Amino acid sequence: RTQVHLHIPEGATPKDGPSAGVAMTTALLSLSLGTSVLDDLAMTGEVTLTGKVLPVGGIKEKVLAAQRAGVTTVVLPDANRRDWGELDDKSRAGLEVCFASHYADVFDVAFPMHAGKLSTFAREISHPMKAAGAKKPRVPRKA
Repeated sequence: RTQVHLHIPEGATPKDGPSAGVAMTTALLSLSLGTSVLDDLAMTGEVTLTGKVLPVGGIKEKVLAAQRAGVTTVVLPDANRRDWGELDDKSRAGLEVCFASHYADVFDVAFPMHAGKLSTFAREISHPMKAAGAKKPRVPRKA
């Protein structure tokens, strides 16, 4: 069992928000599993330490870029459903969208041959103290 915490400080790379978190997590898992991600898949979203997928900006621009690149499936944060719904039919043409509220949802789309196998891992990262059997840190009482 290996734990990885990838932290990219604000000034480390030029970026506009944390929207590459889902893609970076997927890239690390692809390397770890020795399994390629589907070629026609694009994804965006911030991912928390507990695996929650958070909303990001620029959905229209990202969807149009994916479409131009020949992508057929996009994974978007569940909280960005409204942004997807506001796109015109031309912008959504030829694209299947999968909404994710937790990284386990992304995993099942990115690695269909391993679908469902992340549920134990997802529980562990959602509740690391319980999964490890660790006791809650003791908080000193005031005298």
